[in-house]
Amino acid sequence: MSSNSFDIDDRNSDAVIRVRDVSKHYVMFERPEDRFKQMVLPRLGRLVGRPPRRYFRDFAALSGVSFEIGRGETVGIIGRNGSGKSTLLQIICGTLQPSGGSVEVNGRIAALLELGAGFNPEFTGRENVFLNASILGLPRKEMEWRFDDIARFADIGPFIDQPVKTYSSGMYVRLAFAVAINVDPDILVVDEALAVGDEAFQRKCFARIEDIKDKGGTILFVSHSAQTIVQLCTRAMLIDGGEKILEGQPKKVVSQYQRLVNLVGDEARDVREKIKQMTSVDEVRSGEATRNSLDNLHEYSKIINVTKNSNDESWFDPNLKSPSKVEYESQGAKIDQLKIVNSNGDIVNVLSFGRRYVYKYTVNFTEDIYNVGFGMLINTKTGLGIAGIGKGTSGPPVMKKVKKGSRIGVSLEFEASLLPDVYFLNAGVMGRSARGSNFVHRILDGIAFRIAPVVDLEATGIVDLGIEFSYEFMD
Repeated sequence: MSSNSFDIDDRNSDAVIRVRDVSKHYVMFERPEDRFKQMVLPRLGRLVGRPPRRYFRDFAALSGVSFEIGRGETVGIIGRNGSGKSTLLQIICGTLQPSGGSVEVNGRIAALLELGAGFNPEFTGRENVFLNASILGLPRKEMEWRFDDIARFADIGPFIDQPVKTYSSGMYVRLAFAVAINVDPDILVVDEALAVGDEAFQRKCFARIEDIKDKGGTILFVSHSAQTIVQLCTRAMLIDGGEKILEGQPKKVVSQYQRLVNLVGDEARDVREKIKQMTSVDEVRSGEATRNSLDNLHEYSKIINVTKNSNDESWFDPNLKSPSKVEYESQGAKIDQLKIVNSNGDIVNVLSFGRRYVYKYTVNFTEDIYNVGFGMLINTKTGLGIAGIGKGTSGPPVMKKVKKGSRIGVSLEFEASLLPDVYFLNAGVMGRSARGSNFVHRILDGIAFRIAPVVDLEATGIVDLGIEFSYEFMD
């Protein structure tokens, strides 16, 4: 069952959404005639004492999903196509009834579930704005003074007075999102719809979502974009096969999604079971390890034996390790021996700002791999990808074929122009094996490194762009 508000005993809770053991099942028929057989033959069988036969297949779109979302949280849901994400959102919003379990919601929901949802194609954009307002329970007079803000945000010009059946997909989503975010929702639910808009509109949407977050609104966000989940969300859930298989910090959840997304068959099932075995305790310990190894940067330089030379003050800190390392299953190659070396060939992980270093790793090929490419990516502590390279991923490959049993050393030289903080390095090998074209091996957050503090550094942000400052008095 589903309800719109909490029980009396729950009213003091900060949770605005409670999903309890929700399931959704569909009856699937292989052929049209099976539907008729299911209606008639089991009844006839019972009359003559025969056990009834089923002519349908039960499909579980969702199975026993439970979670709570607190007031002011931004929660992301990520998963492969067909995993049940959109079904779950429809149940939360009340447009679909669950087969089992319950959903409790406390507050006004504004939902952007799919392109044009809630729009009458024969009505104009203006008429649909007021139609959606009535669905959300807003009085017409209130919507009249909100209308100018909605029209300004949608920015579709005179099309606002044209039937929406004449709209492009981009115009649909502009108007739908403009309505959803301008009714002051307690809970905003967005299902991948922003992918339709152009870059400028997407940026405007994300800025508005950030504003809703800052004002204490609750946001439930479904996306296939790992970067969006990491950037926007305070917590994330991984849905696969209709089940919630992981919940926790966005970076951890996204990493496991990326590990799973391209696998099929037995490999996918094995990885899925490994992900399900992860617990919130593991995440707490990982977070503690991260804080213990990354905090007090200045103190480390006092207590660790520092190796210096006349050209470079980089050194190796044995306590600086990556607690969030995720290694994908091998698809014909295996990466190991990740390290950063300085100009003297010393292994280092505390780097001097502005110096050049070489990121190295080796790759063992266990199958013949074609169209081979290599890559790296530098991530922040929150999982934001800053800079990297996919050598051979566009244009000609690095090598057309690497034979089974080959061992290759990869070197990627870079400048440490990042501002002082802790960062993480990914490594990847792309190519085509007997199983298809994709990453044949990948490691996320393989090693951690730190840019050492710099005295009197005025640059802010993440990267030093070498900004030159000047001023002059104007008449």
